[in-house]
Amino acid sequence: MKYLVMVQGAEADYEAMVGRSAASSPAWSKADLKAMFDHMNAINEELSASGEMIDAQGLAAPSTARFVTVDGDGKPVVTDGPYAETKEVIAGFWVLDCASLERATEIAAQVARCPQPTGAPEYPVVIRPIDDAGPQQD
Repeated sequence: MKYLVMVQGAEADYEAMVGRSAASSPAWSKADLKAMFDHMNAINEELSASGEMIDAQGLAAPSTARFVTVDGDGKPVVTDGPYAETKEVIAGFWVLDCASLERATEIAAQVARCPQPTGAPEYPVVIRPIDDAGPQQD
């Protein structure tokens, strides 16, 4: 079964990772960043070796995001980030092919143990099964 495993973050977290602290996110040191990247790279290497990883990506800061909707005439309405109303965003993800939800949960727990500076916000790691069955016909 395929699963999307997502890590969350906020604009303040991205700022903290480049040394700009906020009330909710202390500034990360180079050692903090190295520990985080080493942890994530080890997970990626393990998942690649086991054949479970299909893809994994970290996402750019929310300030680079763009929302596209359409108006009443069907014309695009574009809003660039950051979005004050959005507290957390997806910061990165893995697309995995695991034998079970329990295995995906083990991987998510490993991701959740990622080192970070004291006082940094903690976010849940989200697991969503990928519905690859397609539309159901009656």
